[in-house]
Amino acid sequence: MRLHRLTVTAFGPFAGSETVDFDALATGGLFLLRGATGAGKTSVLDAVCFALYGETPGARRANRLRSDHADPKRLTSVELELTLGGRRLQITRLPEQRRPKKVGTGTTVERAQTLLREWVADTGDGAPGWRGLSKSHQEAGEEIHRLIGMNREQFCQVVLLPQGDFARFLKADSEERGKLLRRLFDTERFQHVEAWLAEQRRGQEAAVQAGRRRLRDLASKAEQAAGPGAEPAAGWVPAEEDDAGLAAGVLGWAAVLRSGAAEQVAVAEAALAGAGAAQRAAQEHRGAAEELAGRQRRHGEALDRAERLAGFEAAAAADRRRLAAAQEAVGVESALRLRENAAEVLGRARLAERRHREALAGSGGEGRELAGADAAGLAEAELRLRAEVVRLEAARAEERRCAELAHEQRSLTEDRRAAEERAEEAEDWLSEFEDELGRLEQQHAEARSASSRVEQLDGQRTELTVRLGAARERDGLRAEIAAAEPRVVALRTAALDAREHSLDLRDRRLSGMATELAEQLRTGEACRVCGSPEHPAPAEATPGGRVGAEDEERARRAQAAAERAWTEADQALTALRVREATAAGAAGPDGAEALAQALAGLEREHREARQAAEALGRVEQDIARLSQDRARRVDELHEAKERAAVLSDRLLALGTEQRALTARVAAARGEAASVADRAAALSRLTEAVAATATAARAHAEAEARLGEAEDELGKAAAAAGFPDAADALAVLLPREERERLEERLERHRAETAAVRRELALPELAEAAGRPPVDLTAVATALGAATDRLGRAHAAHAAARERCAALAAIGRQLDGLAAELAPALDRYGRINRLAALAAGTSAENRLRMRLESYVLAARLEQVAAAASDRLVRMSGGRYTLVHSDDRGTGTKRSGLALRVVDAWTGTERDTATLSGGESFFASLSLALGLADVVTDEAGGMPLDTLFIDEGFGTLDEHALEEVMDVLDGLRERDRAVGIVSHVADLRSRIPAQLLVRKGRHGSTLALAGREDA
Repeated sequence: MRLHRLTVTAFGPFAGSETVDFDALATGGLFLLRGATGAGKTSVLDAVCFALYGETPGARRANRLRSDHADPKRLTSVELELTLGGRRLQITRLPEQRRPKKVGTGTTVERAQTLLREWVADTGDGAPGWRGLSKSHQEAGEEIHRLIGMNREQFCQVVLLPQGDFARFLKADSEERGKLLRRLFDTERFQHVEAWLAEQRRGQEAAVQAGRRRLRDLASKAEQAAGPGAEPAAGWVPAEEDDAGLAAGVLGWAAVLRSGAAEQVAVAEAALAGAGAAQRAAQEHRGAAEELAGRQRRHGEALDRAERLAGFEAAAAADRRRLAAAQEAVGVESALRLRENAAEVLGRARLAERRHREALAGSGGEGRELAGADAAGLAEAELRLRAEVVRLEAARAEERRCAELAHEQRSLTEDRRAAEERAEEAEDWLSEFEDELGRLEQQHAEARSASSRVEQLDGQRTELTVRLGAARERDGLRAEIAAAEPRVVALRTAALDAREHSLDLRDRRLSGMATELAEQLRTGEACRVCGSPEHPAPAEATPGGRVGAEDEERARRAQAAAERAWTEADQALTALRVREATAAGAAGPDGAEALAQALAGLEREHREARQAAEALGRVEQDIARLSQDRARRVDELHEAKERAAVLSDRLLALGTEQRALTARVAAARGEAASVADRAAALSRLTEAVAATATAARAHAEAEARLGEAEDELGKAAAAAGFPDAADALAVLLPREERERLEERLERHRAETAAVRRELALPELAEAAGRPPVDLTAVATALGAATDRLGRAHAAHAAARERCAALAAIGRQLDGLAAELAPALDRYGRINRLAALAAGTSAENRLRMRLESYVLAARLEQVAAAASDRLVRMSGGRYTLVHSDDRGTGTKRSGLALRVVDAWTGTERDTATLSGGESFFASLSLALGLADVVTDEAGGMPLDTLFIDEGFGTLDEHALEEVMDVLDGLRERDRAVGIVSHVADLRSRIPAQLLVRKGRHGSTLALAGREDA
């Protein structure tokens, strides 16, 4: 990497644009950056870093890169030309910054910008030039990082060698030294390895701990399942976290618990068998006792029923005689019921006939004539009337059709009139369409013109608003300037007076000092100034008194205060004049009042134009809607005309059909209001005649059936052996009464027979002769046996459940032990590796972490590279070596540095080096680290290096040694820049970049020895 040209604008202390030509500076290989403290030497290096990485070294923020001296309108930028990987590139960067608004007052944020360009032999037109590569921060940064091969931290340590950092690095402890090495070398992956191993150890440890907890939980479940009398866990399960012993102990103890549970199951089964046999014997005894008690009860109940039945025997004999007489009269009952039914039917038939004949006579006309006819005449009249009703049904259908035709004609007439009205309305609307369309098109043109006018007025209004604000600001600033000018004049006069007074006092003091020396002269004594013993013209006292140093200092301070007040006021006045000129240029020649009036008129015109333009959308919608309405109206006109023609044809056909039907209906209607009315009246008369005929026939049939029933009743009484029907009716009982008597007698007979059979059973007689049974005692004995069996069942179930639970827990313990074994093995391996990588293992005797081990290897390379230069700088006396001795206390080892003194043959701490020796060692470390980091980054050649300060601690001989080493850095056309205040370097290094600071910012200039 070689730097060619750097241009900074409004950057850091540089108010304007300053350019550094590194090609001119680096012609001799070494060049010097010098200038007063705070002039901006380090800012040159900051600009190089900012151009490459978009950031500055250290913690300086990008938004503080802007120069406080710069013109507000000048943007901060850095442009760097350099060669990377054989390619000449130009990088231009602008940080995010605030700038004045281009329109109006105030400031706005200017976004950060990046431009990466490359010099090519052909830009497309045959000529060489710059070709743009990227304007993206990310793309440009990735390309530069790829070419350099170093990040910002590495670049700042390798190219911009910070001498103070390496002095601290030289004497730091291992932790602080590791922080810098960690930033320079990519050892993050080793941190990730350590973190991964630690995470794996925590994961495996969590899995092992979970397995241990599960093993403990299963042991607790086994102890709980085994019950209080089981083998205790003490002596089997170890209390400490002995993984192998814990699993083996729990498994052995679980086997003992399962064996004890099996023995308890066998004991419970034996107890259950004995309790079952005793309970079955008690059940059999209770069954026999209950059977004997039942036989005794049945015998006693049979005796009670036999005694009760003997008391009902007389009543049963009377019921049997009464039932026999009633059964003899049963044959007369049916004939009697037939005669009663026939008499009842005759009465109803006579009443119905009289009612129907009265109704028929009341209908008038032909009905009154038919009311006295017999049944045959009524039947003949019914047939004739029904034929007439059938003939009227067809006329009724034609009458309904006539009504439907009239209704349809009215509906069609209304539809035709509506169609004609719609056609007329559409024709009227279409006649007015052209006028309405012309009016809307005129409004549309006016609205479009107003819309264009609004856009023009918007620009004019914005311009006038800006000019009005500038004019008001201009007028206000002019008032401030008018008020400030007298004050500046007064302060200037006061400053000049104070200066004149201070000069006067100085002259008077100088004169007074001569007088003071003259007063001390003695004749014959040598003068303290010239040494002569003669004093021909001693100074005399000046009028006005003597002036002391205090008077002169007070006058000088008063002069400084007055000049400072004048300068501040003059700067403020200048700033006001600059702002007034800017505002006057933006406002133009018009006054604020005229601009305000013009703006007010423009606002009114703008409102009117905007109101007119707002109608544009509405008018366009109205035109579109009017066009749609026209198409719809044309369709309506055609449809309405066609509809009216179709309806006229239909009305003509309906009128012809209605006239034919009306003639036929009038003939069928006769004198009635309608055919329906005549048909209804004739139907009612027909039904009345039919009902009267039916009633007459029913009356005749009822009289015949009554005579037949009376003959049958006399014959039935004679057949039953009764003199007449009255005697049979005297002993006749209703059927329900007879059925109750039969059922009662049958029940008495069956119960008597059952009691006799029950008393005849030998087992009942034998049981009656035995003593009564005590069922309570038998039930008590059975309950006790049942309770004993229940307890045996419960004990057996509990023993089996305990045995099953312990077996299941044993299987879980076996599976868990098999599962836990590989987890313990993995945990042992990963725990050993994690402790070894973290430096906490006893096997890691140096207590060195993995990352520290890698950094120690890098530090060993750095120490070897640094020693090559340190030997030359120290005249062969000192060498740097890396030490991996363990630190004291809890401190880690691996990153210690020791210095070997060849004169004494001792190895000592780097903190014992003197100031100059520390500079030797730190510079050697910086250069050695630059070589190692360069090799680590891919061997990118670094043709430009900077060394910042540190030479002031060297004597002349040491400086010569350092310069020899730096001369060696110039090999292979390498340029080395030194930032220093040391005066000797000005004469040793001809090429110099001079940084001058001033009231209005710093500047850069190339200087030779003559400028020194």
